[in-house]
Amino acid sequence: MKITDAASLGNAIRSRRKELKYTQGYISEITGLSVSFLSDLENGKPTAEIGKTIEVINLLGLDILVEARGDE
Repeated sequence: MKITDAASLGNAIRSRRKELKYTQGYISEITGLSVSFLSDLENGKPTAEIGKTIEVINLLGLDILVEARGDE
């Protein structure tokens, strides 16, 4: 899935969380992150902290891949 903004990242995170049948409360318990942070992240808040976001992504078994774009 190509991520182009905070909203598409949030949608990908929400989709994967639901696929795993995890609640935001469950992730909060495991990570110590607040449910409000997780909600903001899934709703595409553009100022979500990158370190916390990566922690959630890793917990959900997702990878982040950064590549240079081809010639446009």
